[in-house]
Amino acid sequence: MDSRTKRRLSDAELDALLRRALGTGVVAVTELTDGYANAVWRLKLDDGREVVLKLSPPPDLDQLSYERNLLRMEAAAYELAAQAGVPVATLLRAGFDDPVLGGDYLLLDALDGVSWNEVKPEGEEALRRELGRHLARFNAVSGEIFGYPHAGIVGATWRQAFLAMVGALVGDTERYPTPLPRSPGEIMALIEAASPVLDEVTTPRLVHFDVWPGNVFLDVSGPPRIQAIIDHERAFWGDPLAEFVTPTIFGELAEDDPLLAGYREVTPLELTPAARARIDLYRAYLYLILLVENGPRQYPEKEYARLREAAFGSLTAVLDRLVGASPGGRG
Repeated sequence: MDSRTKRRLSDAELDALLRRALGTGVVAVTELTDGYANAVWRLKLDDGREVVLKLSPPPDLDQLSYERNLLRMEAAAYELAAQAGVPVATLLRAGFDDPVLGGDYLLLDALDGVSWNEVKPEGEEALRRELGRHLARFNAVSGEIFGYPHAGIVGATWRQAFLAMVGALVGDTERYPTPLPRSPGEIMALIEAASPVLDEVTTPRLVHFDVWPGNVFLDVSGPPRIQAIIDHERAFWGDPLAEFVTPTIFGELAEDDPLLAGYREVTPLELTPAARARIDLYRAYLYLILLVENGPRQYPEKEYARLREAAFGSLTAVLDRLVGASPGGRG
């Protein structure tokens, strides 16, 4: 990974930041190295609390277009999700364009649960159903404009915004040439041809778009339950159906999925042919992200190879379906 992708703060700098932000110093520092976008630390404070600090990348870092000002959307998502009754970590402080750091940061209460990705608890079907209920509440939050307002990639309609989102990502391939199953121009044309189905979406809804087991914390002190959904960095305003893509990544959304059953306990949802077509568009977008983001992030090859292969194969399959659905059935 490129060393420029994360800021480095000394223990003294972390202590000074916490004294400015929360009025208390730092007694212990643990850097959390799992993520690739932001620098993250777990800090024990003088007053006994434990918090998580997320710090934006250096301002001169070249990122994907949608990744500009990620922490600003994440801060909004934490606050809106909490108001909607979705379990999330408590946002203690958000600092934007901090005069000392020259960037953005978030301070969150540290969680005492465990990542779902690290354990195999009993009753996973019940947990998946619970997750569906939480996602329905998350998606019930409505906004005023579609897309990524924090990155300036927006549209008055969902079709306009989604095409702008895909267009920005396709444009990123000019800076980061990426092996793709079809040319960037062909991919854009296929998505544009299928995009009229997006006109069914008329209200911007909050979409997390990164709900996988690593971003779900569990309380396993008793019967397992979801403690919090974390890492809202990919969130956007759009179609709630996009929420089902990451929890079923490299697969399909089945009618008997407990996730769908839980969602329907809160919000009616019918998987019509048009809905399935919209999901295919969102799968194509996610797989494109997984392929193109390796350009700026430079994942370790050994760790990334399997993910790249899965994303490439899945994107190929989705694009082939879009070809089959296009007028004349040919791309």
